[in-house]
Amino acid sequence: MTSPTPEAPGFVDVHAHFVTDSYLRQARAAGHERPDGVPHWPGWSAEAHLELMDRNGIRTSVLSVSSPGVHFGDDAAARRLAREVNEDAARVVREHPGRFGFFASLPLPDVPGALTELAYALDELGAHGVVLETNTHGVYLGDERLEPVFAELGRRGAVVFLHPTSPVCWERSALGRPRPMVEFVFDTARTVTDLLMAGTLERHPGLRVIVPHCGGALPVLADRINGFMRLFLPPGEGTAPDAVEQLRGLYYDMAGPAFPRQIPALLGLVEPDRLLYGSDYCWTPAHGVDAHIAAVNAADVPVPGETWQSLTTSNARRLLPRLARPEERP
Repeated sequence: MTSPTPEAPGFVDVHAHFVTDSYLRQARAAGHERPDGVPHWPGWSAEAHLELMDRNGIRTSVLSVSSPGVHFGDDAAARRLAREVNEDAARVVREHPGRFGFFASLPLPDVPGALTELAYALDELGAHGVVLETNTHGVYLGDERLEPVFAELGRRGAVVFLHPTSPVCWERSALGRPRPMVEFVFDTARTVTDLLMAGTLERHPGLRVIVPHCGGALPVLADRINGFMRLFLPPGEGTAPDAVEQLRGLYYDMAGPAFPRQIPALLGLVEPDRLLYGSDYCWTPAHGVDAHIAAVNAADVPVPGETWQSLTTSNARRLLPRLARPEERP
């Protein structure tokens, strides 16, 4: 397939990863030889990524660092690594105008370091948002210690891309199997539930949150979460918090096995204008992305007259308008 033309802009991939040699060395030195129980690290290059994109009709990929993130236990090292990977991503964006964007990594749970990197990445590097792991060393995103970071992200109206990682209990709960298979979908639900229960999403309505992997377990847990919020978070004034309504206000990417069951379940919770395309490359290998695109293109679309490409790309460009104007800086 040739590169998409302006008349056929192609998919916008909001869930795409990159791995540099330096990042890989530092992660391995910190003990992540088998990241999240996966047998080996993937390789990545901009050239291979562009070849995959052109073959599958992907116009733009928004890069981010996947699990295990950038904080391996030392705040100062995490600050340096976050700065390094963000500058690496910005360089890729500059070298391939219109083909890449990026979500900046933050050295959470180091709040001062995260606030400094957030400002640098958004204001100086032109990041399109930030990526947050579902937890860092057991600190989940609703933790009150992270409130200054969410306040600043909300003030800026920033896009926040969530990415799952292993829970702290994985040694017992994963049963020796790769954590992305089951643990990731539940850690996604766990951290979003934490944000709901902590009131973070209500306090900061400017946040624009992308939930990965078709929402993980959230579509089938939404009513249960809502019921418990009504039981255990009685209103001070007015009505109790509505978890379902808040979940409907988030965005959801289609990475992973979206069909035949995940997307229909998700559409029972949210409207089609909240769906975004995601490949999960390079952690999903190229042949897996090829198969995923084929399944997406063959699936029924919930909006008459649309394709999955036109629907998700329109949603992405509304959420990330600078992707359509790569020459503009914030």
